[in-house]
Amino acid sequence: MRKLLTFIGNGNMALSLAKGLKESYDIEVVGRDMKKLELFEKNLNLTCKKHFIDNFNITGKNIIFCVKPANVEELGEKLQGEAEVLYSVLAGTSISKLSKHIKASHFIRTMPNLGATVLKSMTTITGTLTCKQDAIDIFSAIGSTLWVDSEKELDIATALAGSGPAYLALIAEALSDGAVKQGLKRSDAITLMRGLFSGFAELIQNEHPAILKDAVMSPGGTTAAGYAALEESNVRNGCIKAVESAYLKTKAL
Repeated sequence: MRKLLTFIGNGNMALSLAKGLKESYDIEVVGRDMKKLELFEKNLNLTCKKHFIDNFNITGKNIIFCVKPANVEELGEKLQGEAEVLYSVLAGTSISKLSKHIKASHFIRTMPNLGATVLKSMTTITGTLTCKQDAIDIFSAIGSTLWVDSEKELDIATALAGSGPAYLALIAEALSDGAVKQGLKRSDAITLMRGLFSGFAELIQNEHPAILKDAVMSPGGTTAAGYAALEESNVRNGCIKAVESAYLKTKAL
């Protein structure tokens, strides 16, 4: 018998998760606006049960909680009963805060990233240890998973993998701009950048970054010159600071 997953929230992350999970689980979705729920169903390409959130009974359900962090208290007042497991994808929202507003026997915090839209998420997970395997099974449907032992580690992971697509997008755009500055057509620069990232994504799975760097950097060569320019511009320190700043912001949410 297939397990039912109840999505509270019908935004992009909920839709991405549901697309990855619909082959293995039954899906229902809960929200405020029936037109948006119907659009969710249409984009999911699957008939599913749709419910308004007001007085929705969560008793015994496995909840995928995909709402804005600021709305936790308000939505908690609209829900009735006690869920079996609440799987939260909310950044910076602790299990302690969730449990104050929503009743559940078990709580799991997760942090997927933008890769979920193409089933290539890097999702970090923590929470009730007895639910570990179920959580890994669910979120493996949208990509890779990593279980960590504490919420602090999950918040650090949020700053790296959760926010990381934005950092890499900046680097991708900047490298393309550099090629255009030297005279390459924009379309060619974008094609080269995409090929670069695609190949690198495979390489980095099996090699340490330092080894890949050394494999490309010949003594006195072009890569060494470019790499030195990056170091002079404090790109390494900028990346370290980016993760630190995102982590501190996650803690402050």
